[in-house]
Amino acid sequence: MTETVNDATNQQVPTMSDDTTDWTALREFKAVDLTASYVLSWHVNGEALLLELDICLAPQHPFYEEPRPSEDACIRPGVLEFPYCVRLVAANRTADKAAIAGLASRLGLGRINGLRRTGDGIYELQGKFGDVTIHAERPILRLKSLAS
Repeated sequence: MTETVNDATNQQVPTMSDDTTDWTALREFKAVDLTASYVLSWHVNGEALLLELDICLAPQHPFYEEPRPSEDACIRPGVLEFPYCVRLVAANRTADKAAIAGLASRLGLGRINGLRRTGDGIYELQGKFGDVTIHAERPILRLKSLAS
């Protein structure tokens, strides 16, 4: 096991020496604190699994803004997309392509505890909603516009 520095928290975090990669080492999450982010909904659009999130941005993020006095962190709405999702495993249930939307709609919401890539196209997401394994292409994290 080796250690890398998390850009969001500036702390040492372990990375696995095999084909497992912690979310802090994935470029999609640079200057984001995923463990202070929340899943608001799960749904499918075409072949993509989409997670609506409240994303916690670190001060190094280009869209970071100083939190208001009543806020603890810079939180922005966003979407975590897993393109070409072919399998979803959660709560001892497995769903392949046609059934992914049904399983995704039953997943819980809440704070994210971790995400790691465990193999080529396999991602394990943990949180208040339980453990979810996603078989898909590399994730894409997008912030939503704050303009109305």
